[in-house]
Amino acid sequence: MSTPLSTMFLAAAVTVLASPALAQDANPYEGFKVPPLAVSSEMPYEHKFIEILGSKMAYVEAGSGDPILFLHGQPTSSYLWRNIMPHLEGQGRVIAPDNIGFGKSDQPAIDYTFGDHYKYIEAFIEEMGLSDITLVVHDWGSGLGLHYAAQNPERIKGIVTMESILAPVMPADSYDAMPPALGDFFRTLRDPEGGPKLLIEQNYFVEGVLPAFIVRPLAKDAHDVYRAPFPTETSRIQINQWPNEVPIGRVPQETHDAVTAYNAWLEETELPWLFLYATPGALNPPAIAEYWTERANNIETAYIGPGLHYVQEDQPFAIGRAISDWYRRIEGQ
Repeated sequence: MSTPLSTMFLAAAVTVLASPALAQDANPYEGFKVPPLAVSSEMPYEHKFIEILGSKMAYVEAGSGDPILFLHGQPTSSYLWRNIMPHLEGQGRVIAPDNIGFGKSDQPAIDYTFGDHYKYIEAFIEEMGLSDITLVVHDWGSGLGLHYAAQNPERIKGIVTMESILAPVMPADSYDAMPPALGDFFRTLRDPEGGPKLLIEQNYFVEGVLPAFIVRPLAKDAHDVYRAPFPTETSRIQINQWPNEVPIGRVPQETHDAVTAYNAWLEETELPWLFLYATPGALNPPAIAEYWTERANNIETAYIGPGLHYVQEDQPFAIGRAISDWYRRIEGQ
């Protein structure tokens, strides 16, 4: 691991953008520049805290009515949704928790497996008394949220996904069965020696992956918010664990089973589903939107513009408007 982190990282980002499995053959938005001041770094909400399973979980909320629950993934927090939630405030009770171990939530001494995280999200929903929930999910927030929806469909009003953990990419039969850049990425991060060196010692996911998978330059003050929960190596155990929870070759079995089950459920449910996608995207490029359009019963797709994985930092206004319009339609049904 002698290659400088920045060099590895730029090479990985270029590989992802160039991969025909993840991007269109010719990207018409190459060179696209997002105005650097278009997205605010200010968090417009005050955090609240609730005791869940003996630890404090942080969350933000505003508005009233049926809950619209925003679930984040790796290595972010409720801050990811700061420019999207205001679009929905007048239509429901917008709520965004910080996953246990992330954001302003406590960092208890647990293993931070998928099952651990799910217990906290499930208990959070129970403690908050939420029903008629519209889920808005991203990254590992999608794994947690979609697993919950498949287990509790009677409590769900609708689903919004973006850059989510979905078929046909996941679960993966092997590293080689994944798009090449993605397979190499996870093979590196799951290496028993190299993975912790990158993710714990060098804080690679926060310092490298996060800004590289955003089209616009990530403002320093925004990056500092994402950095804040992880100042020490012991505070990064949970960041190291998430890549090891990705279901590849049936490992780990628990996550493989959960992702397999909710993928099957998504093909059967009649619940309204809004699938947001960007170009070139990372986990959910346009081809994945087409895959699910052919299989889901009540899906709408919406193109939000140029973006990679952390699309909330690239296209918050397009995301917010798309969800707001879709939500009005499902409310009118």
